[in-house]
Amino acid sequence: MKQLGSELKRRCYLKRQGIVPYAVAWEEQRSLLEDRLNNPERDDILIILQHPPVYTLGTGATEENLKFDPQASSIPLYRTERGGEVTYHCLGQLVGYPILNLRYYRCDLHWYLRQLETVLIRTLGEYGLSAEREAGLTGVWVKGVKVGAIGIKAKRWFTMHGFSLNVCPDLSGFSQIIPCGIRDRAVGSLQQFCPDITLSEVQQTLIRNFAEVFEVELYSDQ
Repeated sequence: MKQLGSELKRRCYLKRQGIVPYAVAWEEQRSLLEDRLNNPERDDILIILQHPPVYTLGTGATEENLKFDPQASSIPLYRTERGGEVTYHCLGQLVGYPILNLRYYRCDLHWYLRQLETVLIRTLGEYGLSAEREAGLTGVWVKGVKVGAIGIKAKRWFTMHGFSLNVCPDLSGFSQIIPCGIRDRAVGSLQQFCPDITLSEVQQTLIRNFAEVFEVELYSDQ
């Protein structure tokens, strides 16, 4: 098992995908997970992308947190195998799907969730934003508004699904749900605090912090 802090870093393939429909990315994750269950020696993968507008529900999520009729909505809704309640993805939001073999890190899902939060917190810190965790909740907040969400799935210690960071999205889609089932917290974006921020620069910062927090060697074809 890889020890954190060791000189030998786990290799992780970085896959930048641009804009991908949710169903396409979801199927790819399932395929990559299945491949690694059958071939556990494969390198890890970090997929970074954006989704066109879409709502997703976690395994045990309730439709009571929807403010619209799913049968009449022009925006697709998917029930997935991740944890958590309903969330919204759209352009201007960076989404990361790490496909990791936690046996090389730590077989502890709570640790993994906190690591993902740390990636987002460090990223925001580089733009002068003091990001925080909220006791008993998963995600990242800045000045009381939630800017980062996390929902994961693990099978035999292989992960899928992941995190999202609101950089410069149109937040209106969140008004149609109770995001993550949290009624007393607003959803925000980095652009509210840093008006000149760009998606491309945040993506690079996020990728670098992911590599540092998980102590992996990222490589790609790009």
